[in-house]
Amino acid sequence: MLRFGASVVFAVTAGLAGAQVEQGAPNATFEPAFAGQTRAAALPETQVEVSVFARGLDFPWGIAPLPDGRFLVTEKGGTLQLISADGAVLGSVSGLPAIEAIRQGGLLDVAVSPDFARDGLVYFTYSKAVQGGVALAAARGVLQGDALVGVEDIFVQSPAQQSGQHFGSRIIPVNGGAWITTGDRGTGALAQQDNTIGKVLWFDGTSVTVWSTGHRNIQGAALRDGALWTVEHGPRGGDELNRPEQGLNYGWPVVSYGINYNGADIGGGIAVADGFEGPVYYWDPVIAPGGMAAYPGDGAFAPWRGDFLISSLNPGAMVRLKVEQGRIVGEERLLTDVGRVRDLEVLPDGSVLVLIDAPDANIVRIQPIGGAVD
Repeated sequence: MLRFGASVVFAVTAGLAGAQVEQGAPNATFEPAFAGQTRAAALPETQVEVSVFARGLDFPWGIAPLPDGRFLVTEKGGTLQLISADGAVLGSVSGLPAIEAIRQGGLLDVAVSPDFARDGLVYFTYSKAVQGGVALAAARGVLQGDALVGVEDIFVQSPAQQSGQHFGSRIIPVNGGAWITTGDRGTGALAQQDNTIGKVLWFDGTSVTVWSTGHRNIQGAALRDGALWTVEHGPRGGDELNRPEQGLNYGWPVVSYGINYNGADIGGGIAVADGFEGPVYYWDPVIAPGGMAAYPGDGAFAPWRGDFLISSLNPGAMVRLKVEQGRIVGEERLLTDVGRVRDLEVLPDGSVLVLIDAPDANIVRIQPIGGAVD
């Protein structure tokens, strides 16, 4: 069992190269559409040094680095915390709008503008009470000291729902706009309708348009070589890694590699159908994906360059995927004993900050060691 305090070095055993990652029997009996679409070969194990970076956070959900080395961290209950470069919790940021912290909703993702040094903009997503229920909203404001000023909503999801489920959501500012991911709010049919529910959205700086359709609950998104990749929750099985393309439909809830929680079929009990895009990769049983990051191509730890790092809430871990020519060729499970992992952030020195989804939670720092390091 991993004990925190001073840094510890341990090896995460992923299994022998060529074998699959240990993950249990699948829930469904679907065959993958192509080799490597699921249960990729286990990657060689990575040794990592683990230490506690920050303590005492209440269900942290998203993290964003500031240019001066500090961090913004959201707590789902509605607080935006400012964390120093050495992990001290400095206090909360004021100026947030009213947040409806309902079930899976609350204060969710946070990100800073690529031009933060010039514009000071902070983007965030949250659940908002509106007429008719609750909506996912995305907003931005200027960080001045320990306050956000000039906060404005750039997106409010419609139609409003009474449900407190499946809000998504990640936000990635880029090129004066932002990617926004959403969930189906617990009603799968909405993901196939003309709305902003169960979609990937693009904010062009003035308005929001639908980029892709048919998503269940996208809680992870990252840019890799300029392209958007996402991970979303399936039902019982069928978590997906996708590279969403404009105008395409990713099938939920008509097709899925999972089944309902009661064992019944999803839709027509099929995983592939004309007119719907299949996932680049899927998991059955699930990993319950949270946030994700692409390890930089010039990152300090050479064996991870270009890989995806993905949070797992259940069974809890950090999942590493090796990508070659747009396909997944290997998988590794790390931090399998720290609990529910909600989000992560790759730092300039190649280490990774990992948010644990719990009350009175830690942010853990992991540093890969050994191997070919430039």
